[in-house]
Amino acid sequence: MTLKAKLVSLISETPLEISEQQVDLLIQYVDLLVKWNKAYNLTSVRDPEEMLVKHILDSLMVGPQLHGKSFIDVGTGPGLPGIPLAILYPEYSFVLLDSLGKRITFLRQVVFQLKLTNVKPVLSRVEEYQPEIPFDGVLSRAFSSLNDMVSWCQHLIATETGRFFALKGQYPLEEIAALPDNIKLVIGSEIQVPHLVGERHLIELKKI
Repeated sequence: MTLKAKLVSLISETPLEISEQQVDLLIQYVDLLVKWNKAYNLTSVRDPEEMLVKHILDSLMVGPQLHGKSFIDVGTGPGLPGIPLAILYPEYSFVLLDSLGKRITFLRQVVFQLKLTNVKPVLSRVEEYQPEIPFDGVLSRAFSSLNDMVSWCQHLIATETGRFFALKGQYPLEEIAALPDNIKLVIGSEIQVPHLVGERHLIELKKI
C-alpha cells in the first residue's frame, strides 16, 4: 500500500473530511520530514507510516475541537500540530514558533514547497515574541506542564476570547489542580486517534 493510500485509509476511520489535494499536501510534508530528518534530526519517529499516525493524524484530530481563526503553535518543532492543521484549515492562520534555527529553516522550506499562504514560521523564544494582535488560540504539545504553558504564553492571547489548547497524553488531573487562580479549565476532551497506542487528550484553558 502506498503512503497516500495508507493515509486515506486512516482518515476514513475518522469523521474528518479531507480533499485529495489536502491528502497530497500532507504526504508531501511527510516526504520532506523524512528527507530532512536524516540531516536535521527533527523527530525521533523515522518510519513514514508511523509518522502518519503519530504526527499527521495525531495533529489533525485536534482540529474539530478548535475555535477561532488565528493560532500560534508554540514549540512547534518540525511543525506539529501546526502544519497538518494549516493544511486542513486553509481559512485559519498559523504562526509556528520555535527557538531552534534548523527547525525554522525546515518549516520555511515546507511553506515554500507546499505553497502554504496561511503559515508563518518564526524563530524566537516564546517569552520574547510579542504579537501585534493577540491570537485566538495558543496550541502546543511541547510543554512539560500546563503551568509552564500558561505562564510562558499568557501574553499571546486576549483575556475574554483567547484559549490555550494543550495536547497531552493521559488526562493531567494533577496539572489542572495546580493551575494558577487566573486560569480556568474550559474542557478536557479525549481525542480518538486511529491506531495510536496510548491516550490523547486536548485540554482547553482560558484566562479569567
